[in-house]
Amino acid sequence: MARLDGVDLWYWERGNKNAPAIILLHPGTGSGEVWGYQAAPFADAGFRVVGYSRRGFLRSTRGDPANPGTASDDLRLLLDHLDIRQCHIVGTAAGAFVATAFAVSWPERVASLCLACSLLSPSDPVIGRMAASLRGPWYDGVPHDVRELAPSYRMINPQGVEKWNEFHARSRGDNPPVSQPFGRPVTLDHIEQLRMPVLLVAGDADLLSPPPIARLLHRSIPGSELVVIPECGHSAYWERPGLFNAAVLAFLEKHARERAHAT
Repeated sequence: MARLDGVDLWYWERGNKNAPAIILLHPGTGSGEVWGYQAAPFADAGFRVVGYSRRGFLRSTRGDPANPGTASDDLRLLLDHLDIRQCHIVGTAAGAFVATAFAVSWPERVASLCLACSLLSPSDPVIGRMAASLRGPWYDGVPHDVRELAPSYRMINPQGVEKWNEFHARSRGDNPPVSQPFGRPVTLDHIEQLRMPVLLVAGDADLLSPPPIARLLHRSIPGSELVVIPECGHSAYWERPGLFNAAVLAFLEKHARERAHAT
């Protein structure tokens, strides 16, 4: 448990503490425990892997509702607590909102960004209009797993769907979500200023953030890379972990080689 400014955040870590760090930022339908498919492969690839639950999610306290801070500030405090000066950040869905707000505010602390299955910049009017076009009167009545897991996955892996639902059900227990801003509001103009290596991952069957949004972000972020995973919904880290992990590790290895060559 990391005892920070007014809140306790539950975290786990795996791998060599002296290795480059990867911070995993969970979606709004999960918590720090959803990264079971990533922890060992990323540690085995030579990274210090850290996952945690944001305020009010599994095992982390809610803090003072009158002083919620921001999720990006909490991430900064957690990195300070763990003595991590710079890290690679992997964020999915709402976790990518936090990652982007953090990268815009403290770019010197971000070695690279992997932003998966996310609108990334809900404050931007262009993305806001695109997102609004995806939702109709039907939206609120659709279960989370139908929204976020592709039809192919739900058909062939009912055990995986059940486990995903278990993680979601206990991610906040009976508590309502904590009303905490992600951090600095981010628009496409802000995203265009990112200069660290950025990987965008999209699922081709994502109902919430389909590939056209990822392609817009890809065009907006100079030098960014885009991977579209087939037969995959809004939870690529869970539905297609082999392809997701391979894409992230190939991206990290490529830029590690480039940095080594530059020095």
